[in-house]
Amino acid sequence: MSVSSLTLNLPVGSATFSFTPQAARELAAELNGLLERSKAVSAEMTAGRPGKKSPQPPMEYRYTGDVFLEVFCNPNIWPSPFAAKVLVTLRDDRIRISAEAELTRVLEDLSQYLERVA
Repeated sequence: MSVSSLTLNLPVGSATFSFTPQAARELAAELNGLLERSKAVSAEMTAGRPGKKSPQPPMEYRYTGDVFLEVFCNPNIWPSPFAAKVLVTLRDDRIRISAEAELTRVLEDLSQYLERVA
C-alpha cells in the first residue's frame, strides 16, 4: 500500500499528513456524492417546488493510518452546496487539530493529491 503526503488547505494554514491514494479516492467519492445530492436538492428548490427542503443525511468519513482523520458535514445547515463546509479533525497521540474547511477546497486538494500520485 503506497502512502504519500496529502495537504489540506484550511482557512488559516494547512495540514500535511500521510494518506493513501485509495483512502483519498474513497474520501473524494464520499464528498462528491454529498455535493451531488446537495446540488439536486438545491435544483429542486430553485425549480419552484413548494415545500421545505428535504433533509439530507450527514456525511462522516473516518480514516486510520499514521494519523486519525475524520471529515464530517451536515448539508442541511448550508444554503447551497458551494457554501458548504466540512469539519476536519486530524489527530494522533500527541496533537489534535479541528477546523472547518470549504467542501470545494477539500475536493480540490484531494484532486491535486490524486493527480500527483497517479
